[in-house]
Amino acid sequence: MATHPGSPTGWPATTLESVRWVGDVDTIPRRHRRAYSGDYQANVVPPIASANAHLSAGTRAALDEATAHIARFDADMSNEIAPLASILLRSESASSSRIEHLTASARAIAAAELGDTSQRNAAEIIANSTMMTAAIRLADRLDAESIIEMHRQLMEPMRPDIVGHWRTQPVWIGGSRHGPHTADFVPPKHERVPAAIDDLIAHLARDDVSVLEQAAIAHAQFETIHPFPDGNGRTGRAIVHSILRAKGLTRNVTVPVSAGLLQDVDQYFAALTRYRAGDPSPIVECFADASFAAAHHGRAIAADLSEVRARWQDALKVRSHAAAHRALDVVSEQPVVDVAYISQALGISDRRAGDAIDALVSIDALRQIGSGQRNRRWQAPEILAPSTSSPNESPADSHRLSSASALTRRRASQDRCLRLAPRGFRCCTARCPNDCHSTPIPSTTCPASASSTGS
Repeated sequence: MATHPGSPTGWPATTLESVRWVGDVDTIPRRHRRAYSGDYQANVVPPIASANAHLSAGTRAALDEATAHIARFDADMSNEIAPLASILLRSESASSSRIEHLTASARAIAAAELGDTSQRNAAEIIANSTMMTAAIRLADRLDAESIIEMHRQLMEPMRPDIVGHWRTQPVWIGGSRHGPHTADFVPPKHERVPAAIDDLIAHLARDDVSVLEQAAIAHAQFETIHPFPDGNGRTGRAIVHSILRAKGLTRNVTVPVSAGLLQDVDQYFAALTRYRAGDPSPIVECFADASFAAAHHGRAIAADLSEVRARWQDALKVRSHAAAHRALDVVSEQPVVDVAYISQALGISDRRAGDAIDALVSIDALRQIGSGQRNRRWQAPEILAPSTSSPNESPADSHRLSSASALTRRRASQDRCLRLAPRGFRCCTARCPNDCHSTPIPSTTCPASASSTGS
């Protein structure tokens, strides 16, 4: 068993073990068969339940400052208007999905919340929001069952066959579709996953580790275990929010940490690699930096929302539009609506809901999507833009990004490769080491597969 070089932090590195590869050589060109036959090297994840990271004084200071920043942000946001919590959750979900190259327009995301699943990426982002909500709800019991439930909320709409249990096949990151032999990283064989998760849960039960340090290390350990065939990155970032809530660092809102990580995704991935080599400092520092950016981004969203709401309230002064005043809260929380949604949310008739929408259209709070008269929907553009922007973008930047999302997805697909998994599945793999790299998907439903093969 070979050992990766360690570091002065005293943190255990992963080790390697030989694992027998069982693949279908008939699907591999003859010139590649020798390279993708025989045993491959899989990582063995070390136990961390009782491990202590020897972090530098500078890293400790950054952790303390970031922790105070998160707590202050959470406390300050508790006094903001009610829809802010939903907008911050949507921002975190969209940012976490973008790390996995899953992008959709803000309007498509909001429409998916109304049940429109015609755009797959938007539907997946909404499933991520559902998982984030579950992560907060389940924060009082951080155990294996709650992690499996979070993953179910994320993946069941798209991949019901992989939910409810840990993976039962090998996965790998990078390299070739033919097998794990040339991969950049091979997570532990699936038989080791349950024990590794139990050890992670034991680490989370400790109360002698600072909360943000514990969240960062738990995230990195989870990504190294890679316990599911798909959805590991998004689930791992949801676990971070579960930890922050469980340990009392956040009580009111979701801090958009993924929006902070988006500032330098390459650094984030490099920190995960360093963690596996026995150095947790980079991932801890990465999360400390991301927390600062997240709080700044969240405050900007809150300021934008307050300004927009104040302007709308000033414009909507007619007493007869009482339902319209109430509808402002609804469209602030759900910025794509139809008559039925407003009617149900406010408990009023369709006619009164239509009148409320007309009033909001008159002050330019809502705009109709398209020009048709059937199945009409309206959007609130000033709410949509900040809820899906990242720290480095203004709302205008977010609009431009949304309109270019199709091009973004095409380019991401061109960067993807295909690998062959057991039982004749083809796999969609992306640049990110935490998610769809290890996703067995039937080739007929894999967008990257269709893009790469011309089918």
